[in-house]
Amino acid sequence: MAEDVELLRAVERAPLRTLRLKDLDGYTAHPWRVVNQLVERGALTRLAHGIYTAPPDGRDGRTWKPPLEPAGLAVAAARFGHRNVALTGIGAARHWAAIPRAIGVTTVAVQGRSYVPVGLDAGGTVFLLGRDLERVDLVLERTVLGQGLVTTPAQTLYDLLTRPGQGGMPAEAGAAATNLAARVGAHELERVAEAAGRANAAVRESIDHLRERDARTQ
Repeated sequence: MAEDVELLRAVERAPLRTLRLKDLDGYTAHPWRVVNQLVERGALTRLAHGIYTAPPDGRDGRTWKPPLEPAGLAVAAARFGHRNVALTGIGAARHWAAIPRAIGVTTVAVQGRSYVPVGLDAGGTVFLLGRDLERVDLVLERTVLGQGLVTTPAQTLYDLLTRPGQGGMPAEAGAAATNLAARVGAHELERVAEAAGRANAAVRESIDHLRERDARTQ
């Protein structure tokens, strides 16, 4: 029982309350056995192959599942480190409520190269997209699993305009860009484009539109 509690506390203390099974070596001789017992009792829930999270606020993992966006971010954080991943594109748009309904996929930026998409046990696909996070405008946001990095609304708008096909939902990306534009100033989008060093036609058109809107409201 003591090793059960120690292992569970290790998961609860982890970033986004999530760890890989391989990270639990040393807590007990057979971590997989203890993890399975904790899953059966609802103290842990499996997000994807070999990755487990501790439900917050005493919730029962047998019935509770996290939303796709924090779950995808948690899986990426467990694999690559929570400072090396961030919700981006349509994943960030969902976080900012620019896409009102669940769409079954999310996108997470990963420092460096892209990786094969991950299917979650509860359903949904996580696209792991390689980015240079040093050049991306990020903010630390609270999710149901804890704090994680998310691209700012302006950065998210820029990403949706320059990479609408990421995640395989271009129509949703377009609608999200329209919704996000309502809360982004022209100067904010310009700053992101300047930091990125490029602006495609969609970004330039959006900046012009936002300038006109901002001028009317001054």
